[in-house]
Amino acid sequence: MDPARFYVDESLLGTGRALAHARRDVVHPGHLRFPDVKIGDSDVQWIPVVAAAGLVAILRDRKIVTRWWENDLVVAHRLRLVHLAVKRDLTNWGYLCLLVRHWEAIERHIDDAGEGPWRLVVLDKRVDLRPIVPAKRTGPPPPPTTSC
Repeated sequence: MDPARFYVDESLLGTGRALAHARRDVVHPGHLRFPDVKIGDSDVQWIPVVAAAGLVAILRDRKIVTRWWENDLVVAHRLRLVHLAVKRDLTNWGYLCLLVRHWEAIERHIDDAGEGPWRLVVLDKRVDLRPIVPAKRTGPPPPPTTSC
C-alpha cells in the first residue's frame, strides 16, 4: 500500500474524499488509513498529528497562520501547508479542479521547499511559496477541546 503524503483538512472534506479515491497518497479526517484524526478534531488537535506523520496539509482556512496559537503549532511542528486561497467559495468540484490544475506545480514546490514550516498559496492562476511568519499575539487562545 502506498504511504500517505497529503492530508486534506475537514474544511475540504468532500474534496478530500474525492481526491483520496483518485490518489492513494491522500488521507482526510475519518479516513480508514489515518485513524489518528477524526472528523470534528480541532486544528490544535490535528496539526501535531499530521506534522508528525510527515504529511502535507491541504486546506482553505487561511486563519491557521494568523491565529497565534495555531501559528505557533504550525511552526513548532514544522507543518507544510497547501492553502487554497481563491477569492470565493467553490464547490467540491471547483476545489478539485483547482487542485488538479495546479498539481504538478504543487509537487514541484514541495520537492523544492523541503522541510517546513512553509505555506504554498494556490490561487486561480498560480502557486506561490510563502514563509510562515509569527502571528500577532492578540487575545487568549480558545479553551482546550476534547474528542469523543
